Order: sequence, then C-alpha cells, then structure tokens
Amino acid sequence: MNLDLNNKVFIVTGGAKGIGAAISKTLAAEGAIVMIAGRGKADNARVVDEIVKSKGRASDQTVELVNADACKELVQFTMEKYGRIDGLINNAGVNDSIDLEHGSPEKFVQSLQKNLLHYYNLAHFALPYLKKSKGVIINIGSKVAETGQGHTSGYAAAKGGVNALTREWAAELLPYSIRVNAVIPAEVWTPLYENWINSLPDPKTKLEQIVSKIPFEKRFTTSEEIADMVVFLASGRSSHTTGQIIYVDGGYTHLDRSLS
Repeated sequence: MNLDLNNKVFIVTGGAKGIGAAISKTLAAEGAIVMIAGRGKADNARVVDEIVKSKGRASDQTVELVNADACKELVQFTMEKYGRIDGLINNAGVNDSIDLEHGSPEKFVQSLQKNLLHYYNLAHFALPYLKKSKGVIINIGSKVAETGQGHTSGYAAAKGGVNALTREWAAELLPYSIRVNAVIPAEVWTPLYENWINSLPDPKTKLEQIVSKIPFEKRFTTSEEIADMVVFLASGRSSHTTGQIIYVDGGYTHLDRSLS
C-alpha cells in the first residue's frame, strides 16, 4: 500500500529510542522526512545515520522538551530546514514512578512537564504550519491512563491528559482539516523495558507473569507494530479518522481477564 508520505515532514519527539525510533524509521521507509527530537545527542545521531544508510531522510535536534522555548525553537528549526511541517508525533515521556504516598507536589508537576506539557507546547507552536499543510497530530499515550498501575500518579495523570487533549484538539481543529489521534501501547518490548525486567530479582518469572496476561498470542507488542499504526494514521489512507484513541496492545486493556 502506497501511503503517499514522500517528502512530507514529521517531527518525532523521543524519536531515537524504543517506540520513537521505530516510528522514525518506519516514516522514513515510507519516504517521509523525519526530524528526530530528543535530549540524547548520540542516540539521535545514531538513528539518523541508520535512516540515511537505508536511503531515507532524517535530521535531528538535541532538545530538552520540558522547556517551552526549546519546543518553539524545535519547530522553528524544522521550518527553517524544510519549509513545512506535515505532522507532529508526540511520543517522548517516561514512566517516572511519582506516586501519591511518597511523591510530592513538586515532583508531580515535574512529571507533568516531562510527560504532558510539551505535547501542548509543540502542538501550539506547530499549529500555524499544520494549518497550511492540513497536517496531523498523533499522540502516544499509555494503557495506564485507563487501567491504572499503582505508584505512578504523575505519569497516569499525564497520559489521561493526553487522551483528553487528543479529542479536544480533534474537535478544535476540525475547521482546518487537521486530524488528531492517539495510539495507546500496553506491554511493548523495548530496550528500556528489558533493562527494567533484568533489574528485578527473578526476571524470568516476572516476564512469564506479564506475558501470560496479554490475550493475543501471549506475547509483547513490538515497537514496529506501534509504529505501523502511527504511520498509517499519519497517512492519507486514514483520511477520515480523527479524535480516535486506538489501542495497539494485543487486547491487554479491554478484553476480559478470563481470557488470560
């Protein structure tokens, strides 16, 4: 299927690791131009190099997204380099375990800054250019917004906000033909997830417990499966899809627990 993404420009936050890296590579494989944004200069450069070696097009900007001015500069840098923005993929964030009992008001606000506020800031600054391109915004959320997890109030609140903003922006931006959707992962096998598993006292048993609760095929979702949905939503092949919160999770969030 031709997704008709040739020469379209997408900003991907956190686009050099895990799900973000898969999104960046899949967009580039479809002919899009990718601006990878994240705080890890070496990681950004590595993924850009991989894309270029595969005959794709990408560049990067090292940026601390909790800074609103840095978000504005990222948008301006992209416009100066490419002259257009066709899509914003809000992906960067971290499950930082800021909980109710042992956290603090200050840490809670910091968690919102890391996981939610830059979604708004980037969308705000990119909006004039997305109006011109009739572009797309795709927000990466988390099943935690719906299921809860325990001991991660900041992250849960932020991801709940992501879902709410997805539908709010979809409604607000209807007059500009800008589509806004969210993709929700649950258990995705990434290097960060692997590091967490290996830090536990009995990684093998914990891994088996988690996998047993994933209804479809009793396996983790791959980063590439998340990326495939994101890239489809970024394309004209999903031209009448907006305001949707789409779960790519092997049925983890919504199917009856008796199935697992």
